[in-house]
Amino acid sequence: MKYRIFLWSITSALAGFLFGFDTVVISGAEQKIQSLWGLSAGMHGLAMGSALYGTVLGSLLGGWPTDRFGRKPALLFIGVLYILSAVGCGFANGVGMFIAARFIGGLGIGISTVAAPLYISEIAPPAYRGRLAGMFQFNIVFGIVVSFASNALIAKFGGEDAWRWMLGIAAVPSLIYTVMCFGLPESPRWLIGRKGDRAAGIKVLKLIEPDFPQERLDAHADEILAAARAEKTVASGFWSWRLRVPIFLAILVAFFNQLSGINAVLYFAPRIFEMTGLGKEAALLQSVGIGVTNLIFTFVGLWLIDRLGRRTLLYIGSFGYIISLGLTAWAFFSEHFAIVPACIFAFIAAHAIGQGTVIWVLISEIFPNRHRAEGQALGSFTHWVFAALLTTFFPKMVTSFAPGYVFLFFCGMMVLQLIWVKLMVPETKGISLEEMQHKLGIE
Repeated sequence: MKYRIFLWSITSALAGFLFGFDTVVISGAEQKIQSLWGLSAGMHGLAMGSALYGTVLGSLLGGWPTDRFGRKPALLFIGVLYILSAVGCGFANGVGMFIAARFIGGLGIGISTVAAPLYISEIAPPAYRGRLAGMFQFNIVFGIVVSFASNALIAKFGGEDAWRWMLGIAAVPSLIYTVMCFGLPESPRWLIGRKGDRAAGIKVLKLIEPDFPQERLDAHADEILAAARAEKTVASGFWSWRLRVPIFLAILVAFFNQLSGINAVLYFAPRIFEMTGLGKEAALLQSVGIGVTNLIFTFVGLWLIDRLGRRTLLYIGSFGYIISLGLTAWAFFSEHFAIVPACIFAFIAAHAIGQGTVIWVLISEIFPNRHRAEGQALGSFTHWVFAALLTTFFPKMVTSFAPGYVFLFFCGMMVLQLIWVKLMVPETKGISLEEMQHKLGIE
């Protein structure tokens, strides 16, 4: 793998780091914000959820700028949104300005889940595409861990305005990311297939594969152009019977990702541990362990994804989900609470190796070049809608039903995921994006 491809992939994947950092950084400031501005419970919830609303909208609309203006401008725009959000939060003089700034950051998060994995998949050689595109998820998890550490450090030394520093410090990595984006080339598939600039596309292909002879580069460009022309000849819209397989795959991988209960566990881990009888401090400590476990096993997933394949990782993750969630449900029913922390850690490991690593990679691979941005937007939008619904309703679920039934429900959904993987999910390892069209019957 060429150094420059790795550098380009890391640069675009840094959008994932900012995503993870921005999502979690609010946890260190939310209580201070509520007391400072005397927010009611309803207004506090609106302020805290404003970034999530922006994320849903950004994921829905993110395919348009990514297709219309190009992958590189979209990635640059994400950095600008993150900078505006961090500065706006740090200098917020009231809840209105704060909500607007958080909403802008949410837009950046939503667009990043469309543009960054898509860009990496289009510049990466097939043999390395899984681990390179998967770095987006790794950076999300890394950003979460760094955010927790940053909050703890600033809380210790930041004084009365520590909450402003917690939120404003995100401007530093956002600026670094934005500057680095200027060094990115445009996607050769966008240049050839969407813009129609074959010469510029071949120049980028030459940077990606400098050892290829000119005739092989020309053949690759011809393949990309032929796939684009075939799409134009068919001239069907995105919502067509012809694209039913990738559309269903994108929706269902995002659906099952959230119906595993992952966001409920990540957002409400202290509450879950307290239900087992752990004290508040012990519960918070266990929650830090979740972040570390997630980071370690995401790295393992990246190491395996191009060796074992996407489908195999989904199998491994599904079995891990079923066993860990099933044991958690049994522990709550039988009051064997001592095993719950270990089960939750196992659940996090299963998610990190399976769905966590695979989701953004798989969605970025299964759509034809002409509809890849729309497909990425669909998968991202589905993911965020169910993330919002799960986060909203989980507290009500655990008060209306015994925790054992809640975890049993998540376990049952993962049984359905296992069946779906067996019956529907193709293996995409080592296959070029153009060959994928033929494999999925998108002619």
